[in-house]
Amino acid sequence: MVSNQNDQDGAEEREASIGPKTILIVGVSSFVGSNLAEFLKKDYVVYGTYHKTKPCIPGVLALPCDVLLREEIQLVLYTLRPHIVIYAAGLSSIEDCAEAPDLADALNTVGLINVTEYCQRYKAQICYISSAFVFNGENRDYIEMDIPDSSTTYGKTVAASEFYIQKTSLNYVIFRCCRLYGRGHNPLYMNWFEKMQRAFHNGQNIQLDNLILTGYMDISYLGMIMKLAFEREVTNRLFQICTSDVMSIYNFGQLYASIFDESESLLGKGRFNFPRISSVSDTGASGDEKSFKMDISNAEGFLNLKLPSIEDSLKLTFYRLHGEKKQHKKGKGITFI
Repeated sequence: MVSNQNDQDGAEEREASIGPKTILIVGVSSFVGSNLAEFLKKDYVVYGTYHKTKPCIPGVLALPCDVLLREEIQLVLYTLRPHIVIYAAGLSSIEDCAEAPDLADALNTVGLINVTEYCQRYKAQICYISSAFVFNGENRDYIEMDIPDSSTTYGKTVAASEFYIQKTSLNYVIFRCCRLYGRGHNPLYMNWFEKMQRAFHNGQNIQLDNLILTGYMDISYLGMIMKLAFEREVTNRLFQICTSDVMSIYNFGQLYASIFDESESLLGKGRFNFPRISSVSDTGASGDEKSFKMDISNAEGFLNLKLPSIEDSLKLTFYRLHGEKKQHKKGKGITFI
């Protein structure tokens, strides 16, 4: 076991060091973690941890680590002495969390608690990426001070992590985000956005939900916002990060088809499985429609920025992925790279 004196000496040495800050991304093989690593490595020394799937991100050293094993977390933080630790591990699928609630609690809450504890010991800021799904989906704009009231296992576990950090950490920043999209770095797994792109590319019919309304933001926007917060050394704040509008994933698919020059006729209205905890009363919007719109005035005012609309975000995505407007038959869309 490392002594407290060694911990203090190491922290002082790190503070006195000259050079770019060091960031550790816990869960660097995840969609969010891998994209943040790619974005932040240009300005920071970035390390990452993974559990089973080692990512290949040039310039980023990835180390194996199980967030449920406290000794492994301690070893990584003691060795790397990061200035900032981003927790991007966990189970982010609402359906997967409902099917495995114990695993969801372990990865989304217990793992975060372990990491936060050692961040305090080694004087690192804990940065947590939360979700709009901590709320129940009433038809109103949620503000930061609203009490989380999710009826899903995923929302409950994420809300518990938010609460723990705010009550115990002396140096934290929380980004409560709308739905993030983009391409991942795991060749063995395709996220929902990649599946939608592939279906359009292959001319396949797509069934998309038309009842759950959320914001949709390109993951690179989160990287830009986080970099801005790190540069300003923001501490002990929760920011709601969302596009200025919300829509269903079906409407998102329509907008995507328009911007990426795909065939909208491939889209069909479907219904997303939104598994609720049976013991929790549902006080959300009437019927099955739910809206997860968050008030973003605090983030815009404090960080002096203007968050994009979903259309603006998709236009950035088109540019970022080198999209090309096709002059021939629709349905080809963006060229995969």
